[in-house]
Amino acid sequence: MTAVDEVEALAVDGLRWLLGVARETGDGGLGWPSRPSDATLAPMLYDGTAGIVPVLLEARRHFGDDAYGDAALRAARSLVVAVEECGDDSLYFGRTGMALVLRAVHRELGDGAAGAAAGRALARVRSRFDGTRWGELFELMGGNAGIGLGALALGDPELAVLALEPYARTAEATAAGVQWAHRPGVRARLHHVSHGTLGIVYGLAAVGAATGRTDLVDLARAGAADVVARDEAGPYGFLVPHSDPQHVPELVERYSYGWCHGPAGDAQVFRLLRNVLAEPAWQALADRCWHTVTHSGLPRRLRPGFWDNNARCCGTAGVLALACDRMAEQGDSPDFAGVLVEDLVARATRDADGARWSNVEHRATPGTLEPRTGWAMGNAGIVRELLRFVRLSESGDPHYAFAWPDQPVVRRLTLPPQATDPILPAGTDVTS
Repeated sequence: MTAVDEVEALAVDGLRWLLGVARETGDGGLGWPSRPSDATLAPMLYDGTAGIVPVLLEARRHFGDDAYGDAALRAARSLVVAVEECGDDSLYFGRTGMALVLRAVHRELGDGAAGAAAGRALARVRSRFDGTRWGELFELMGGNAGIGLGALALGDPELAVLALEPYARTAEATAAGVQWAHRPGVRARLHHVSHGTLGIVYGLAAVGAATGRTDLVDLARAGAADVVARDEAGPYGFLVPHSDPQHVPELVERYSYGWCHGPAGDAQVFRLLRNVLAEPAWQALADRCWHTVTHSGLPRRLRPGFWDNNARCCGTAGVLALACDRMAEQGDSPDFAGVLVEDLVARATRDADGARWSNVEHRATPGTLEPRTGWAMGNAGIVRELLRFVRLSESGDPHYAFAWPDQPVVRRLTLPPQATDPILPAGTDVTS
């Protein structure tokens, strides 16, 4: 296994590359493009400046180096402008995610202008609600579920409830529970976190539990039941197809294993349901997800298209986040986390500019893609998880400087045993 100090040094190189590709903005701020070759800056949480600020806050706290905090303050200046100009209100692609990051800069660094901008941004989000939705997307990343989670984290539970209530009247009954369309006019129904049922389940459960809305929690249970009924890897594993009928089958594989559309993300939802419902069967489902992840062959690239991504959304860093959650909550062995870290170390490009990672598109020529900067597909998400792995290894600290709203905060497990699973037939084996 790579020595922890070497992992930390790689993270420093990754930060150096990020700062090296930052661009000055007219207000004395800093901004980042999604890729260094892009002409325009990207402000969003998913793949732009708002997703880079959290790793700067992480680095400041981790190393005690105010230079990273200064960079975060400068980045916040560009976001103060961006929240006024943005045409999207969502968590990952728009104003809600930027507001969350600005509030974090206010909290961590005492920047009153960032805090005020976060408040204005959330008020703008509220004003743009049409009573059902904010735009075409209707899920966690680009729609109501993510906006509700963001509003809850920003201290506006009323807006969080307003965002989640429309799911009750738009739910589609299935044989096992309920599901939702992620956007109008699409026949496929997606099942996982980023654009599917489980992302909505996460929002319903989190907001419902925080506000005492048991109807929202019950709806979350029904959504989870639909997904669990689709499992094709039980009783020891857990693997649900990307969508039914398959969404754009010429581009999207039937099964994925990462955070966005696979068991690495499904397990995060089951962790939340375990916390909200105090039912150990949800932990059993999370364990089954982990069984499938660790037996899938990743992070080896077994065939073209199987595991071509290093990053937080769709790749190795997202699995590392769950591995570290399990180490902290359950005392899991660090062995598999070590395998993931070794792979990230091996796949990094390091030179005088620092370190960065390239993903692969096996259908393109050349297949090696330009390194990206942000949380979802690039350096920010990878470095953030490497720093956490180092802290957890050295001091046992699993916590982040900025808590992502769709990843449950770590807590040691104290659930009592339970004889039956609340969403599977009695007697079903749910051990991992």
